[in-house]
Amino acid sequence: MIEDVLKVFENYTPYINGWENMKRASVAILMVDMENKTNIIFQVRSLHMRNQPGDISLPGGKIEEYESPIEAVEREVCEELGLIRDDFEIVEALDLLVTHYGLIIHPFLGYIKNINNIKINEDEVDHIFTVPIEELIDKKPLEIISEINVNRNENFPYNLINGGENYKFKTGLYKSLFFKYKEYTIWGMTALIIENFLSLLNNNK
Repeated sequence: MIEDVLKVFENYTPYINGWENMKRASVAILMVDMENKTNIIFQVRSLHMRNQPGDISLPGGKIEEYESPIEAVEREVCEELGLIRDDFEIVEALDLLVTHYGLIIHPFLGYIKNINNIKINEDEVDHIFTVPIEELIDKKPLEIISEINVNRNENFPYNLINGGENYKFKTGLYKSLFFKYKEYTIWGMTALIIENFLSLLNNNK
């Protein structure tokens, strides 16, 4: 009966189709006021890391099975920056980012009460640096658009679809951004998250 189906969805919270088979992470845009300017904290990943050594990232990491996204980002901030929970506030969730390679990123906006309390975990973080928000707003990033194509399995059943191998499959576009600040290049997922944050900030002023 229809009522039975509807009952299943009474308290359902929609999310992302297929998320159970995707990796998930949480990151934090952490602000700090310095020299009368609001800055964002970035970290350079340790050169000894297995994945993306030396890349610039936001504090954060993998969401464990037992965690909510906000619990994960709070834990990661403590682990990577050596802070205790009273040293910072996570204030708002920002727009989700879903990558073409099956990663869901939950960004959050927050602030650090005292930057002098940071004691980086050198196993994960080489060093941190700060960038004034106005610097990111004033300097438009380099934008490169690439094309995404699917390499279909040799066993793909073309015989089951109209048009077979001549079917007009859709292709996608992938945007890469590069923010330059002093000797640093902020790019990849970090740059996309920062761009989204700046857009929200500008549109709501």
